[in-house]
Amino acid sequence: MLLQAQAAGGSFFASPIFMLVLMFVIMWFFMIRPQRKQQKAIEAFRNSLEAGAHVVTSGGIYGTVKEVINENGRSIVVLEVASGVKIKVDKSSVFADMSANPAQQ
Repeated sequence: MLLQAQAAGGSFFASPIFMLVLMFVIMWFFMIRPQRKQQKAIEAFRNSLEAGAHVVTSGGIYGTVKEVINENGRSIVVLEVASGVKIKVDKSSVFADMSANPAQQ
């Protein structure tokens, strides 16, 4: 009698647990995976920063990288924002390379 009730109850694919797992897999595939790819690309860009690159910070400051220095375990980028005007920003605040798009400089 118990076997008949289980057989009539439906398949594994209709179970709520399967639907929950399926929903998580779909969310991972469309949301989490692309975000991780983007974070890795930004991190690779930050690690490849060198003098002469035209960048923009998260605060919207456009500048040219003059040097990248490590002070007390922190990475700092020295940007020239105008002729002779240099500022220090944290490397993690630099997020875009404007070298490929000179119209934005």
